[in-house]
Amino acid sequence: MYLGLDLGTSGVKALLIDAGQSIVGSGHASLDVSRPHPGWSEQNPAEWIGACEAAIAELRSAHAKELAAVKGIGLSGHMHGATLLDAADQVLRPCILWNDTRSHAEAAALDADPRFRQLTGNIVFPGFTAPKLAWVKNNEPAVFAKVAKVLLPKDFLRLWLAGEHISEMSDSAGTSWLDVGKRAWSAELLAATSLDERQMPSLVEGTAKAGTLRSELATKWGMQAGIPIAGGAGDNAASACGMGTVGAGQAFVSLGTSGVLFAANAAYLPNPESAVHTFCHALPGTWHQMGVILSATDSLNWLSGIAGKSAGELTAELGDALQAPTGVSFLPYLSGERTPHNDSAIRGAFTGLAHESGRAALTQAVLEGVAFAFRDSLEALAKAGTTLTRVTAIGGGSRSRYWLKAIATALGLPVDIPADGDFGAAFGAARLGLIVATGADPRAVCTAPATDATVEPVAALGGAYADAYQRYRQLYPAIRPVTA
Repeated sequence: MYLGLDLGTSGVKALLIDAGQSIVGSGHASLDVSRPHPGWSEQNPAEWIGACEAAIAELRSAHAKELAAVKGIGLSGHMHGATLLDAADQVLRPCILWNDTRSHAEAAALDADPRFRQLTGNIVFPGFTAPKLAWVKNNEPAVFAKVAKVLLPKDFLRLWLAGEHISEMSDSAGTSWLDVGKRAWSAELLAATSLDERQMPSLVEGTAKAGTLRSELATKWGMQAGIPIAGGAGDNAASACGMGTVGAGQAFVSLGTSGVLFAANAAYLPNPESAVHTFCHALPGTWHQMGVILSATDSLNWLSGIAGKSAGELTAELGDALQAPTGVSFLPYLSGERTPHNDSAIRGAFTGLAHESGRAALTQAVLEGVAFAFRDSLEALAKAGTTLTRVTAIGGGSRSRYWLKAIATALGLPVDIPADGDFGAAFGAARLGLIVATGADPRAVCTAPATDATVEPVAALGGAYADAYQRYRQLYPAIRPVTA
């Protein structure tokens, strides 16, 4: 048996798989986020330990025998969080989370230093770790003076599980301190935030051993002592391991609240100018890129709230056959946009409205606008040298076959729909636990799920979609000057 532990923002999931990668059971415990001031987002790391204990207890209540047979453990977790420890490994303040924006001024200052984009391959976003430490130095100097170690959230769990300060490449790539091409800490980027490598965890690959389970916890949970713990992965890379998106050219499109176009790469291919995230993958010698859309299904849910109809009812009004764009366009920038604009101030818009533009035309425009936003990400990846031939669709929005037809046609790529199953971060983490325990070939373990169906681009509408995309592309520079 192999155990995956995923520390999510809203809870911890413990997932057990067998040697054939069949899911045996799972446990879950919820977490809350504290927002003491506007733009702040924090969690108490002690609550992560409590949630992990509760998730494993739930798993053990039904699967104690299987838990006793665990041979390897993998970890995944939400990225970018700043967990600050003193010399005695005591937590100095609540963890500043990935979606905390208080350090926007510090992020802009670091991003203005050309070394950061040059070495990390990424814009310094306010959610990343380095600007948070700059904020702590500026606003909580007494806390900053005591910082002996900075750990990412899942690596704080590792400290509790194994008693060691260790991280891995995929999660560390989101700190703005990693030389992402060299897969090593950058002394000069650390120095730019008044830190040095002694305050960082040691680094391993996600498939390598990064500690062993402490005997005290093994006894408590009825497990064997000394079980190896894999380096693991940040949540997106762990999900990609679960999806089998690990080889060059493999990609998935995630149609959730936000949208992600995730591509695996065999080389380091940065493109920070188009707000593409370029990070190390969890497998050695592998990187990945992500284009991020801030409002994907959130855009349809917004229209749903105004129309008084559920998202399903709105898309049902369009029927099954993909329609040609009507001339109504929608920009899905309801909370700004990440790729390709990196613009937090831009807001959404409908254009081309006429007397005959009914509810169905607005729904159609929203689905097309999100599809075109994914096309923007595809173009940004192409500028960085990544060519895709097909993508796999995941996330709640992928239940709409119409939306998948629109995305396939906008991208000009077939969209595969995986067979039902749990391919999330906890499953990817369990796969990494299997690899570290058995020494199995990572690519033989991290395979793609079976494809249930494939949605092909609608060739007859390719020209109409190309024209509509060009209109869409011209709208951002047109409305940007009049956005407050």
